[in-house]
Amino acid sequence: MPQYAILRFEKHKGNPARPLEAHHERQKEKYASNPDVDPSRSQYNFHIVQPEGRYYHFIQSRIEQAGCRTRKDSTRFVDTMITASPEFFKGKSVKETAAFFQRAADFLIQRVGRENIVSAVVHMDEKTPHMHLTFVPLTKDNRLSAKEILGNRASLSKWQDDFHAYMVEKYPELERGESARETGRQHIPTRVFKQAVHLTKQAKRIEAALSDINPLNAGKKREETLALLKRFFPQMEDFETVLKKYRAGFSRLEQENAALAREAKAGSENKLHEQLEHNRLEIEVRELHRIVDAIPEDLKRQLRAQARQEQRREER
Repeated sequence: MPQYAILRFEKHKGNPARPLEAHHERQKEKYASNPDVDPSRSQYNFHIVQPEGRYYHFIQSRIEQAGCRTRKDSTRFVDTMITASPEFFKGKSVKETAAFFQRAADFLIQRVGRENIVSAVVHMDEKTPHMHLTFVPLTKDNRLSAKEILGNRASLSKWQDDFHAYMVEKYPELERGESARETGRQHIPTRVFKQAVHLTKQAKRIEAALSDINPLNAGKKREETLALLKRFFPQMEDFETVLKKYRAGFSRLEQENAALAREAKAGSENKLHEQLEHNRLEIEVRELHRIVDAIPEDLKRQLRAQARQEQRREER
């Protein structure tokens, strides 16, 4: 089976720095939205670049040092995810795995500057080892410009070419995967799939609680359901916001099914796996919307009223 070197970028405008830091640096007690995290193995995670403090403070400090002006829509930092196909890591020792990620980090350090790297942490507590390298996109002449550093689709394809060429010098078994520019596909991060599964489980608990309400227990069950909804809706809103970024990927699903089935027969297992993952996410999203649409409007109104009351209390 082919083994691929994987490099992906995700741009951020600043606000997600804290939750991203909590995830990357394993500062949470539980990771309900990411069931692949095994906290008992988090002790084996390690840094290639240790953060000098809170992500947000480092990012803001670098921008201020550079004397950059920012807008609300300015990309303040970039989260880079680096890994390889799961098969690549099979049989490799911790030392060999660390050497792979050190080489990958060296590639990024040469491109974006060591002084601009917030953190580079390797997660060994999920199914496949991977590294999150977060950096501030400052140019050599101290301009904040993710557009110039990452470029357009053609430039991103060149990034992939250069990354593969650099890694393959030491790891000749790694292949260059097809880019989104070449395939016309939009990559949907694994965390989006995990978030969908987590939300669907919550939604089904809410659905079960609603079905249990009867005249004898209406008061108690209604309060229990409201408590579940209070936790669920903010997470659902966040998920919908994330999903908007990848909506174009869903529009191609039905068009690609027949073609990918033919490719699978010809041995394109990787493409078939990708399509199955996309289909699974689409099914999860449809199930979520089905359950949310079935929630009684009076419960939604009561929940919104409670939220307004809490907001007014906080403003006093």
